[in-house]
Amino acid sequence: MAPGPGMRRGSMNKGKNEKPKDIKKALRRLISYFKNYKVIITTIIIFAVLSTIFSIIGPKVLGKATTELFTGLINKFMGKGEINYKYIGTILLILGGLYIVSAIFSYIQQYMMAGVSQKIVYNMRKEVNDKINKLPLKYYDKNSKGDLLSRTTNDIENVSSIIGQAITQVIISVATLIGILVMMISINLILSIITVLIIPISIMFIAFVTKKSQKYFEQQWKLTGDLNGHVEEMFTGHQIIKAYGKEEEAIEKFERINQDLYKVSWKAQFVSGIIKPIIDFGSNINYVIICAVGAIKVTSGSLNIGDIQAFIQYSKQFNQPIAQLSNIINNMQSAIASAERVFELLDEEEEVKESETPKELKEVKGLVQIETVDFSYVEEAPLIQNMNLEVKPGEKIAIVGPTGAGKTTIVNLLMRFYDVQKGKIKVDGVDIKEMKRGYLRRLFGMVLQDTWLFNGTIKENIAYGNDKATDEQVENAAKMAHVSHFIKTMPQGYDTILDDDASNISQGQKQLLTIARAFLADNPIIILDEATSSVDTRTERLIQKAMDELMKGRTSFVIAHRLSTIKNADKILVMNEGSIIETGTHDELMQKNGFYSNLYNSQFTECIDNIA
Repeated sequence: MAPGPGMRRGSMNKGKNEKPKDIKKALRRLISYFKNYKVIITTIIIFAVLSTIFSIIGPKVLGKATTELFTGLINKFMGKGEINYKYIGTILLILGGLYIVSAIFSYIQQYMMAGVSQKIVYNMRKEVNDKINKLPLKYYDKNSKGDLLSRTTNDIENVSSIIGQAITQVIISVATLIGILVMMISINLILSIITVLIIPISIMFIAFVTKKSQKYFEQQWKLTGDLNGHVEEMFTGHQIIKAYGKEEEAIEKFERINQDLYKVSWKAQFVSGIIKPIIDFGSNINYVIICAVGAIKVTSGSLNIGDIQAFIQYSKQFNQPIAQLSNIINNMQSAIASAERVFELLDEEEEVKESETPKELKEVKGLVQIETVDFSYVEEAPLIQNMNLEVKPGEKIAIVGPTGAGKTTIVNLLMRFYDVQKGKIKVDGVDIKEMKRGYLRRLFGMVLQDTWLFNGTIKENIAYGNDKATDEQVENAAKMAHVSHFIKTMPQGYDTILDDDASNISQGQKQLLTIARAFLADNPIIILDEATSSVDTRTERLIQKAMDELMKGRTSFVIAHRLSTIKNADKILVMNEGSIIETGTHDELMQKNGFYSNLYNSQFTECIDNIA
């Protein structure tokens, strides 16, 4: 369905310089997904801490071996003793055991975290899928399909790729930072203070860079959605683009969006990427100072050489978790920007909730009543005002009028793709708001001007509205739609696979297949929206005859552009600017010599001019 007057695709037109979102709020919401896994998360934290502890003890144990080796060499050189290889060997065995235990704990916690993160992302995908099914049609009318696709794939995948590793890295980095600090203090307090001085400087710098780079990550993912939307539109409309010679404009727009995306992505990566080299520079300066001070202490005898070796190892390791945290923050900014876009989708206004006590019809007769209905797509532009209409069971109602008159809007309202702002629409005396949408829509069979076929067999496409249909019923529906002969000429007949967008068959053949689908669905109420607009005159006549047969005994709504196809309608509604301005049969309306008569005569004259 086309969007109503005044509506446009919002996401493709938003400004690129959006204000930064609430990072803390998004992070809290992202963390809330872990609340159902508290026990597992606690276990993961314990295992991560144990793995870190066993790993951190290693350098100090190795320092004892170094001290023993150095002392033994000095004693041997001075003739006072030998190197105690047994003691050194024992220390190395203990060291190996520590690292093996650390690796086992690390493997277990990573395995558990992978399971938790994938479950969380699975639930997030499920939420998004459920949300998509609850969004009103106006959301799809207002937003780019490419941007929606980007939110449901790229953004969730970005969250998925970061969320698991980020949490374990944070746990390990914090545990490592605390553990190393304790070990360094146990060796020498002064050297520890020198090493710790880098932390506040690093934190201040990381906070400054984070604030600067966050806005670039938000723009990056927003522009990614814009680019996807443009590519999707260009792909689906490539024939029109070529027909009108608009290739250069399409390429220029792609280049413009792509260039903007390149600039923003470069800025995001550059600004966030300068964290690590600057921290590395600071850690190297710190390393030089520790070596100089440590050398003085070793020569003065206040520290063993093994202790200074262990301390140097700890000082290098001490900077690693800081660098890891900065890298995590860098990645988390991108993940949070993506999560915000997903949360925006999840927070979109849903369809009006269905009745808690839904009603169903025991026997569908097909009486349709529209009572004092008002409706507008946008508040500033009223479309339908005070509409009243009663369609008796089995009547064939044709709806005609110029573009924008509100013809398709009536279909939107009947199917509850949109809800009326005022008044009621009833089927067999029951307000359609009191029915479940799924049940209501099963009462209607639809054939639209814009055909939709999916990647599958011809048989599957025809049986889309009736999963239990037999092969014989599918073939009978195809015969009624005058498409059986065409199907039999295909390589695999009814088992022929239609590719994406059914591009391996003509537009007219697509329309015939959707008509066959409507025959098979056998709904009590039929809606035909320009259903024969894509077929030739001869086929149109055959379909029209079949349609007349199909509509016998069923309430039918036919939106028609070619007025010659609805001359036998029980009632014709002539619409203009959202109102029904004339009602009657074809003959009655022609005798009035009003709007319909002028419309019909103009088409008739046009046909004669074309023949001439």
